[in-house]
Amino acid sequence: MIALSWQLMTTGAFVGGGRLAVPQTEIWRTDPVTLWDVVVDRRAMSARLGEYPSLERVWALSLLGRDRQAVAEGRVLLASSADRFRPLLVLAHACRRSHRWRETALLQEEALRLASSPAREALVRYEIGVRLFDEALYRDAAAELEWAYDLYQAAGRERMARLCLPALRRAQEVLALSPIPDHPPI
Repeated sequence: MIALSWQLMTTGAFVGGGRLAVPQTEIWRTDPVTLWDVVVDRRAMSARLGEYPSLERVWALSLLGRDRQAVAEGRVLLASSADRFRPLLVLAHACRRSHRWRETALLQEEALRLASSPAREALVRYEIGVRLFDEALYRDAAAELEWAYDLYQAAGRERMARLCLPALRRAQEVLALSPIPDHPPI
């Protein structure tokens, strides 16, 4: 299944041997059940750490479970960047991987304020939806993922809308199967 990741949409990295390459050389993928990016070939990803540009390096470190290093390098990257949008998202991704929900939400909110196009807003909405899914807030996750899907369609980004759809369907599926509402009654 083709799954969506911030990395695919923003950088197109790993063309020579990762997500965009033929499946035999895939070194990571997005798990369709958890919506988490997972490493398929740890040795290949670790070997390439020195080759990755800084954005992809922070992302790869978080996938490899090197959370402290990923967050530290993400903060340095953010502090030194003139355009904060992508560094905010990659740092938020690293924080989300280490279950720092509040920090992740704050970074994503700032990225949302900096989104200068419907496609960028859709990217942030997607990431917010995945975080909410991680937090088991399935109704909110489905709403954000649907928003991202609609924004991609409105922007004429059909490919990205198609890539967003599996995450949206998964959130809706889990919400429908959940016996407990994700928001307690007031």
